[in-house]
Amino acid sequence: MLLVSYDIKDDKLRTTFSKMLQSNGAIRLQYSVYEVNHTQRFLDILKMEIETYFKKEFSPDDSVILFDVDVKKTIKYGNAVHRDQDLLLF
Repeated sequence: MLLVSYDIKDDKLRTTFSKMLQSNGAIRLQYSVYEVNHTQRFLDILKMEIETYFKKEFSPDDSVILFDVDVKKTIKYGNAVHRDQDLLLF
């Protein structure tokens, strides 16, 4: 699992960055924190998009952090618990 956390000052750039994450299957956990069940290919694409389209637009005040998290060691509470459960419909 990959966690993406960002603090981007410019509203338009922040919205564009958020939409890029969502279009790549990211799930919003909090306003500026996303969870991505990723493969190495996805991680490569995400880093390429950040390097190519966003890095040059970031100001010195902006930050984006990608955390590679071991799912087996992750503890979730509340609503977050339900995202990892299979959904069974009849």
